[in-house]
Amino acid sequence: MLKIGTRDSALAIWQAEKVKSLLDEIHIDSEFIFIKSKGDLNTEAPLHQLGTVGVFTKALDEALLKGEIDIAVHSCKDLPTKEPSGIHYAAYLKRASFEDVLVTSGNQTKIPPITTIATGSIRRKAQWLHRYPQHKIENLRGNVNTRLQKVKDNDWFGAVFAKAGLERLGYQKLPHISLNWMIPAPAQGVICIACRKKDIEIIGRLKTISDLHTEITSLVERQLLNVLEGGCSAPIGAHAKINDEKIELSAVLLNADGKKRIFKSKTVNISDWQNLGKDLANDILKDGGDAIIAELKNAR
Repeated sequence: MLKIGTRDSALAIWQAEKVKSLLDEIHIDSEFIFIKSKGDLNTEAPLHQLGTVGVFTKALDEALLKGEIDIAVHSCKDLPTKEPSGIHYAAYLKRASFEDVLVTSGNQTKIPPITTIATGSIRRKAQWLHRYPQHKIENLRGNVNTRLQKVKDNDWFGAVFAKAGLERLGYQKLPHISLNWMIPAPAQGVICIACRKKDIEIIGRLKTISDLHTEITSLVERQLLNVLEGGCSAPIGAHAKINDEKIELSAVLLNADGKKRIFKSKTVNISDWQNLGKDLANDILKDGGDAIIAELKNAR
């Protein structure tokens, strides 16, 4: 019986059940082990104040290494960009929606010139303020259901959510505005399965449920994030897509208030994807990104 480690939020459980159903298809019996993360225990502080590395994943890593679970199910965007010692990211399930949306408090379809929106993400906040510098941003934390309730309970115009999370929990019909101009978090919409690096048999079985295109685009986006972050939490968005034999990566780096923004994209042959994230990140750094990263580090 394979022990699946997961957080106990509704969205995390949905993701774990998705993994369990895929394991059932390849005749692997499994059960759930529920684990609380640092991010689950502190739902008030902005995420960047908790430190981005391991906020939602470290407790599951520890359970893996102790042998309490055999695999861990994660939102890929929550993972550190480097695998922790002894841990391997073995499977990337086919990507769902990668977009962000604004869930509104009513049926409004047009964003007013002066208003308040909510988000706990510095990436979303910076991109929003770049586009709407006159708007007020409120901090918003908690699981999807908690955040949706806060939208109802406050006089905000709306709050920013990942479309994939809403769809997975059946909330896709809530009134919302598409934010197709907002660059998503690296690997947003991707479910990743981690296991112990030494468990070669489990790694082999997990590879059979992994999606190759999703794995490549996730690794490219996260490689860019690894180069740009430099040990600090930064407003970074990245999205890679594969068309025919080409892969295109688009990325954005901003300062905290969104006044400084660097956007770049790069396309290469799919056979050359291994260095795409690093190369585009270095292009951003050379074009003023190094100064933005220094500004963000100094602010901390």
